Amino acid sequence: KNPANVGVIQDPDAWSFISDPTRGVTMELFLKLDGNTITDARFRASGCGATIATTSTITQMLKGKTPEQALEITDNALAQALELSERKHYVADLGRELIAGAIEDYRQRNAGK
Repeated sequence: KNPANVGVIQDPDAWSFISDPTRGVTMELFLKLDGNTITDARFRASGCGATIATTSTITQMLKGKTPEQALEITDNALAQALELSERKHYVADLGRELIAGAIEDYRQRNAGK
């Protein structure tokens, strides 16, 4: 009902977008890093309440983590944190893919630095 960290980060250090048109879900994640630490995370999402809650929870879980620690967040951890039913577990799967996409984007942007 009151998602945290809704919005866009202008000029993010990492970005990811995922969509599942068959379920009417879109998730977009923006990250800002200082050194090797995620200092801010924002999102935009559309779909069911579980989609919004999952994406909001992701932003809260990511702050203060390194990219490597972010990749350790599992779909099961997301599902458990939100008490998602088996029927809604797909949202946690998408959330995990969203995190991985953002970290891959960050690595590509910083390759060779």
